[in-house]
Amino acid sequence: MLDPDVADVGSFIGATGLTSSQNQGRLFVSLKPAGERKSNSREVIARLRPEFAKIAGLSVFMQPSQDLRNGGRTSKAQYQFTLSDASIEELEEWRGKIIEKLKQLPQLADVTSDKERGGLRASVVIDRNAASRMNVQIASIDAALNSAFGQRQDTIIFTQRNQYRVIFETPISRQRDIRDLAGLYVSSTNGAQVPLTALAKIERGYMPLVVNHQGVLPAITISYNLAPGATLDGATKAIEATIEEMNLPGGLHTAFVGDAADFRKVAAGMATLILAALLAVYIILGILYESLIHPITIISTLPSAGLGALLSLEAFGAEFTVIAFIGILLLIGIVKKNGIMLVDFALQAEREEGLTVHDAALAAARERFRPILMTTLAAIFGAIPLAFATGIGAELRRPLGITIIGGLLLSQILTLYTTPVIYLLMSKLQRKHKLKLTPRIQ
Repeated sequence: MLDPDVADVGSFIGATGLTSSQNQGRLFVSLKPAGERKSNSREVIARLRPEFAKIAGLSVFMQPSQDLRNGGRTSKAQYQFTLSDASIEELEEWRGKIIEKLKQLPQLADVTSDKERGGLRASVVIDRNAASRMNVQIASIDAALNSAFGQRQDTIIFTQRNQYRVIFETPISRQRDIRDLAGLYVSSTNGAQVPLTALAKIERGYMPLVVNHQGVLPAITISYNLAPGATLDGATKAIEATIEEMNLPGGLHTAFVGDAADFRKVAAGMATLILAALLAVYIILGILYESLIHPITIISTLPSAGLGALLSLEAFGAEFTVIAFIGILLLIGIVKKNGIMLVDFALQAEREEGLTVHDAALAAARERFRPILMTTLAAIFGAIPLAFATGIGAELRRPLGITIIGGLLLSQILTLYTTPVIYLLMSKLQRKHKLKLTPRIQ
């Protein structure tokens, strides 16, 4: 509460739907409204992280609350990476090695896992030679342990109205310490009672509190946050390169899950989606103008818009998010109307007024300058509230406005110069193609 941007704090401890074991808890930090604080959530986390690190015996991992989470998992950090293997021993061996490597990456922060070895274990190691000398069978030792700690049903007492199951077990007061095993006796084949400590030795150890699974295999989830200034794409590539350098055994499988896996899926489909949009635009314009050449002239206006969107994101320090990608898709529909207005006017001037290609292109640039400018300004003014939005959720909407404004500004500057030039080149190419196809009469 000493942080100037923190409004309230709440917490709970113990195993719930959000935590898997008793030695964990959840801490919820509520920030002041955006207009009343000077830092965003990531900056507050970066400021609180070294303060929590000073608390001995407590590990704190923080992540900002997300408006949208596709495939998100409950973990100690925002992004997840899983290791799965049929061998728990091999899984545990490589878990520490991989975590140590990932902690050295400058793109990552708060690297941890859901593997916890805080559970106490007592292993009963039977001395088979001693058991044989004392005529004690291994099954008898197993039955004695099961009866003492497994709550074995011994019999059922039937009455006139009810049935009562008799459960045989050691008193609770004798189950709390490993030394209580010294009071356990085992029956031999000749009826003698032999102390368990005379037949076996008790070894202390540790075991996982929880064993999670990915599909049918035991799995460990490594969770991590992004370091200040790092991007999810850069962190993903750094993890892939690190894992590839480690030469993992064939039985150990790795995979991104949660938000990281969803990001990889979306990133892989972005190029395909843009190509599909361009192909759809090309087919529609080809049918409209009955030409294979002039749709290319119209589509040539789009690269400048994409470049302007990326430059504007870089200038404002905004990340290329899914929302920014949606803005680029919107630009495909908005910017191509500049080319349509120029090409449509030039073709009409050639066919109806008999102008040359050069004069038609020049006339189109002059006559269509005003409507192109008006429609572009209307779209820019409509995107300004998005680009400079404030309040809750503004970070989600701001990249959309930035991409639209940047793409429209650069395309507006370049379209009136580049589109007429490309129109002239395409018309010249079309005339040459027609001359080659025209048969000569001798």
